[in-house]
Amino acid sequence: MLPDGRKITIETGKLARQADGSVVLRMDDTMLLATVVSNKEGKEGADFLPLSVDYQEKFASMGKIPGGFLRREGKLSDYEVLISRLVDRAIRPLFPSDYHAETQVNIQLISGDSKALPDALAAFAASAALSVTDIPFQGPISEVRVARVEGQYIINPTLEQKEKADLDLIVAASIENILMVEGESKEVSEDDMLEALKLAHDAIKKQCELQLELTRETGKTQKRTYNHENNDEALREELNKLFYDKVYAVAKLQTPNKQKRADLFSEIVDSYLNALPEDSTIDKDLVKRYYHDIQKKASRDLVLNERVRLDGRKTNEIRSIWSEVDYLPSAHGSAIFTRGETQSLSTVTLGTKLDEQLIDGAMFSGSNKFILHYNFPSFSTGEIKPNRGPGRREIGHGNLAYRSLKQVLPSDTENPYTIRVVSDILESNGSSSMATVCAGSLALMDAGVQIKSPVSGIAMGMISDKGRYAILSDILGDEDHLGDMDFKVTGTEKGITGCQMDLKVDGLTYEVLKEALLQAKEGRLHILNEMKKTLAASRGDLKPHAPRAFSMTIDKELIGAVIGPGGKIIQDIQNTSGATVVIEEKDKRGYVSVFATNQASMDMALKRIRAIVAMPEVGQVYDGVVKSIMPFGAFVEFMPGKDGLLHISEIKWERLETMDGVMEVGEEVKVKLVEIDKKTGKFRLSRKVLIPKPPRKEEPAQA
Repeated sequence: MLPDGRKITIETGKLARQADGSVVLRMDDTMLLATVVSNKEGKEGADFLPLSVDYQEKFASMGKIPGGFLRREGKLSDYEVLISRLVDRAIRPLFPSDYHAETQVNIQLISGDSKALPDALAAFAASAALSVTDIPFQGPISEVRVARVEGQYIINPTLEQKEKADLDLIVAASIENILMVEGESKEVSEDDMLEALKLAHDAIKKQCELQLELTRETGKTQKRTYNHENNDEALREELNKLFYDKVYAVAKLQTPNKQKRADLFSEIVDSYLNALPEDSTIDKDLVKRYYHDIQKKASRDLVLNERVRLDGRKTNEIRSIWSEVDYLPSAHGSAIFTRGETQSLSTVTLGTKLDEQLIDGAMFSGSNKFILHYNFPSFSTGEIKPNRGPGRREIGHGNLAYRSLKQVLPSDTENPYTIRVVSDILESNGSSSMATVCAGSLALMDAGVQIKSPVSGIAMGMISDKGRYAILSDILGDEDHLGDMDFKVTGTEKGITGCQMDLKVDGLTYEVLKEALLQAKEGRLHILNEMKKTLAASRGDLKPHAPRAFSMTIDKELIGAVIGPGGKIIQDIQNTSGATVVIEEKDKRGYVSVFATNQASMDMALKRIRAIVAMPEVGQVYDGVVKSIMPFGAFVEFMPGKDGLLHISEIKWERLETMDGVMEVGEEVKVKLVEIDKKTGKFRLSRKVLIPKPPRKEEPAQA
């Protein structure tokens, strides 16, 4: 039961009984079916856990039919991939390191409810499914969302509450330790972040106890036996004696260049393997595996023993930074951000309402006017791989940068543009997602987008052993691999806007976590100051070649007048001016957005629109056109779509007996609006009041 009294139930044995484990988790009307299957034998040649996690939302769960030509669920959406990654990151560390059986976890949303968001329940369901199997999973774990709404922390808020929150985190943990954090916030403090984590962990502990009870009820307390690795302890010991000191000496060289450092480490084991006789029975794959373990231990020991790192930096030292803006002349905004051997080239493109990203999902539908794409080509690490579109890693890294930057964007009323940020990683050696945040922030300011404050990001690491620990700022790729924590924090000078944490070690206390957050703040502000040397605030105007935008509100009744029958008027405005005009109705008002590549085009379109939506004013003079002639006068269009009667008595001061030959259809005439009938709304015009009144003729003298 949650703190607010809502219940979560788990059932097993009813659905998907041929899977190794399956459960249905329910909260309100949200129901998740989680299944897990793991092979008995290890995957041949694998020295890792071949785990796949897929989360999918069935459209029928919300009473919807999918869009598109096929009208069926296809490949996972980015949103589903992100939830799959959350589950994967939470459960993967709790499988034994020597368990190499192919394992698949599937979580399906089979019933949806906006009051019980499923993304914060998926890892709970996956762990529960594992808890009713004999798979050697060292759980249980669970997951909750914690949001702060109007100063109050809420566990697993509704969608309405979530949208009002200034802090939104998804936290995964076991009974003892926090394992994974992902979220965003509106410039909150480190203390606020810690308070949210503590409340989330308290709720998770109860959910883990429920799973332990479920395991006892199903009798799945004994785990399967397995042997997925061949080991030679004598060889391990021999290699440790032979290599450790040599590897430690190479680590102690403190080589800044990643490739040179890798070559120095490789030379040690390559020399050994090349010296083996051809008839040697030593398993070379085992040698490489054990050597990897030795290299990892020596590198960790260097940090713990001597408080220096592989590239020679101190634990809290940031690599050298340089940045540049306006690098690409044709982009609407661009920036290069380079930190050590990590580099992002980011661009900003400003588009119209028509460029918004359409979202068609089971739980969420609508549009998105801020888009961020992250690309990680293989050449950035000196490798050769085919380019096959973004993978899950790219989607996850891009989402972290997206969540971090969206907090500082101007509101929709202040920003009429659709904004697309693209980060292309050109070099990578640690935390390219944080480079994306920094480069994206600079590119937005270069484009003239009036962000509230610049945002920077930093990746933190930790190495710990038997009570000793070292927190590392701005980690290398090697340190990410050999360390116990990967903690990314983004924010402005005022506070945190985004975070992502993965832990690979037990026993991280809140005191150590707070120390990591404060050290991250110190590093983040240093990076921010380096960025400000290049560009400290948004430019005052857009680039000359960027599209101009103007927004205005009109009465709902006037929307049809601007669009015209069959869209005739709005199409003519766009064709003659070259501008793009978008009209939508919201909150019983009409919203008109005009986008143009130059000011002349903008002015032409606005003049036409203002003429249509302008309200007639008594006493104003208008340039009209005669539309029809009647015996009693003429009907004159004095504003687009608005005709008034110019009575025969209002054409001239002289009395006219007939309209014959007085005016012609199509003739331009200047008129003044003299009256609007309050009952009928009809307009009465006058021409004669704009003409000087002729003097009266003198009366003849009397005899």
